Amino acid sequence: MRVRQLTAAAAALLLAAGLGGCSDDPGPAQTPAPVPVPADPTATTGDVGPADRTAVRDGGTLRWAVDDVPATLNVYQGSANADSALLAHALYPSLFRPDEHGRLVPDPDYLAGAESTPPGPGPQVVTYRLNPNAVWSDGTPVSAADLDAQWTALSGLDPAYGGPRAVGYDAIDSVTQGADPSEVRVTFRRPYADWRSLFGPLYPAAETATPAAFGRPLTGGGPSAGPYTVARYDAEDGTVSMVRSPLWWGDPPKADRIDFLAAPPEQRLDALDQDQLDIAPLTAAVDRAVPVPTVGATAAGASPSVAPPPAAAPEAAALALHRAESLPDVTVHRAAAASLTQLTLNAARGPLTDPLVRRALTRAVDRQRIADAALTPLGLPAAPLGSHLLAGDQEGYRDNSGAAGPGDPGRLLDEAGWMRPGGGGTRTKDGKPLALSMLVPAGSATAKRAADALTAGLADAGIAVQQVPVPADSFVGEHLAAGDYDLALLTWPAGPSPAIEQRPAYAKPRPDPDGVPEPGGNFGRSGTEEIDRLFDRAAAEPDQAARLDLLQEADVRIWELGHSVPLYQRPELVGVRTGVVGAGAYGFGWPRFQDVGWSEPETGRD
Repeated sequence: MRVRQLTAAAAALLLAAGLGGCSDDPGPAQTPAPVPVPADPTATTGDVGPADRTAVRDGGTLRWAVDDVPATLNVYQGSANADSALLAHALYPSLFRPDEHGRLVPDPDYLAGAESTPPGPGPQVVTYRLNPNAVWSDGTPVSAADLDAQWTALSGLDPAYGGPRAVGYDAIDSVTQGADPSEVRVTFRRPYADWRSLFGPLYPAAETATPAAFGRPLTGGGPSAGPYTVARYDAEDGTVSMVRSPLWWGDPPKADRIDFLAAPPEQRLDALDQDQLDIAPLTAAVDRAVPVPTVGATAAGASPSVAPPPAAAPEAAALALHRAESLPDVTVHRAAAASLTQLTLNAARGPLTDPLVRRALTRAVDRQRIADAALTPLGLPAAPLGSHLLAGDQEGYRDNSGAAGPGDPGRLLDEAGWMRPGGGGTRTKDGKPLALSMLVPAGSATAKRAADALTAGLADAGIAVQQVPVPADSFVGEHLAAGDYDLALLTWPAGPSPAIEQRPAYAKPRPDPDGVPEPGGNFGRSGTEEIDRLFDRAAAEPDQAARLDLLQEADVRIWELGHSVPLYQRPELVGVRTGVVGAGAYGFGWPRFQDVGWSEPETGRD
């Protein structure tokens, strides 16, 4: 459940999260269109230090790196980022939380149970049984009033809220109290299978009940309902300090205090080495490591010249990873992030307007070769991704790459009129070479390795590729949204509700008032009515097995369309100090903050 808005600023925000932000994208709420981020490394399964509460002592302070002190803790506001989500999970309820396979399960600290009425002629009604012990930090019980206010704010029905809208809330017709204060009945205006994704995080009615309240930055001054409460929120000093909440009703938090400290990724290895941090996401510190400048030869008496570093140096990334793994009393944890890296094909430009060429290129991409190039240097299993919609460790995942079709891509290119010279080389048609541009995120060593493998593999098929490094702040607005590219390496967030979250990326472009197809969030610019119907049916299908079957069918059709090629999952790399328990790389989930702490006193600090 993560922030998704179709703007260049949002893309840059997600890029920062995806490349080593505070939590490597643990998941704020979803808004209508997912925003891709440039491709990035991947990893295997979740990797968290043992979370056995009996192994965690009471007391102590944890120092946790974030990119900065977020402008707001309300993940539904436009200024929210991944740091907002990480901190919010320590302070605010989520009625459901994802398990290690992306399945949403009730959080018993907040939810005693929930059930939906079966399909039928009447409206869908979900009955929530809130934990009767759950209270906000001002003593007010968590109640139907909080769910009602949040629905009103996020449904998009009241323009006074300034247009905030989150997927699913617009499907709700009413929120009322049930038989007692702990029972809440949510009635839907249309069937909504992903109702478990709603109300997480849940904010107090005091923060959402009016447009003015909702529009204010949330910086921890109001009521919260988590194991911790904010003691200090200092953007100037770069510190958010949380202490145990005296009204917390669940398992007592182990640590006395958690200090979230602003630490830019490029400084985190030094901070870990100098014992200034205990938990530090390291994905960006490794992937975007800058080579040490070299001092050039100079004439006698002249100032030394410094050679500028290259945009992205895999050698520097390898050195940074080696340093991270060599830090004393620090373990590097790795996990597959809930993010899917793919090669997107622009079906509205040049040779790729021909479906035969798109299908040929899809077959020509050697996903194993690319995964090897991207992941092996990081010490990760080179597992290629075979689904557009589901991560490899997500429930229902299936490799549907066979739908791209068997056989030599050269046959399809021949059929499309792109012929290869007798001695090999780039194919031509009507005297023009089959040459394509490919957007690559500037500064990412892993994306560079993947792009090099892609370029070499497509050259084997007679397709010439020119790599175009693009910075994050212009990747979406100036290129993807404008259609100024042929191929692009992207990373899409993967959440627990793919029928809703992924649909905009594959929805058939619709004509604008001038009759020009408007792609919306579909940067590949190809789609079909059938794919749209499959997503819509999956979104309304209450049976999980049947819903997954519909998603598999949609994925097969996307493969057949030649829309894009899934490549691999992005990783989280997190450095954790020896003695810290319950922390690491969380994959689909997020920390259970009350369980994170020390198995032994912090050396020299306790």
